Amino acid sequence: MEQVIRDILQKHGIKKSVDVSELYLARKALASVCDLSGFPMLNYLWLNNNKIREIPCLTYNYRLTELYLHNNEITNITGCLNHLTSLQVLLLHKNQLRKLGEAVSELRGMQFLMTLTFFLNPFAQDPGYRLHVIYYLPSVTVLDRRAIKQEERIAASHLFDPERNRVLQSLAFGRRVEKPMIIKKTTATKDKGVPVDYQGADGKYGLRRQQHRFPSKDHPDPSVIKTLQRSVMQFSSMDWNNIPTSQQNPLEDQPSESPQIITVKFR
Repeated sequence: MEQVIRDILQKHGIKKSVDVSELYLARKALASVCDLSGFPMLNYLWLNNNKIREIPCLTYNYRLTELYLHNNEITNITGCLNHLTSLQVLLLHKNQLRKLGEAVSELRGMQFLMTLTFFLNPFAQDPGYRLHVIYYLPSVTVLDRRAIKQEERIAASHLFDPERNRVLQSLAFGRRVEKPMIIKKTTATKDKGVPVDYQGADGKYGLRRQQHRFPSKDHPDPSVIKTLQRSVMQFSSMDWNNIPTSQQNPLEDQPSESPQIITVKFR
């Protein structure tokens, strides 16, 4: 592979590998990949349509934004890609990846990853494969050449986080209650203060005493007063399971049980 890279650089008149931002190594019948740490400025790398089984070659290529590894024989990516946090496009379809959980876990730190392909891997045959990827990789917007729909995100959330959805559905409404604190007026105590310079209206300088107020029983800490003056947030929730649906008979003689409303207040 080293000779292939040297031939490419020579063909394009490139003398320093540090200047390379794109490297096209597709369709070279490569069975392995050499160390590419000599290309620290690499942004785009094509390794597709080869016979690669392992990819332990990208340790220092942190700037990669697009990586093409499709049509290979890769069986595992654990520990190979999780440091490439700048990746936006990653194509891994038509390989031999069998463990969906491990593959998804490897990519969870890629917050900028938007385009991903996994199809034609063994784990892509699992019934819940697509929803699994959608839920655990929320930054991805295009999966297996199909844009992710909002309905799919909702379905994935229902499947993998039912408790959160139960809480969201039980939240009936929330309202902000303005409730300022009433401060009891007290007689201010005398404070001798400390002398400070001042300039009077006649332009002459003199001394005056600056009053300092300290927290006391009659004079609370201003920060505490400010905190207590914040408005109170009030939420109410109810069990929607007790509410008759539109499919039920609205003219029943027997009235339905009134739902229990729970109100929670916090500052």
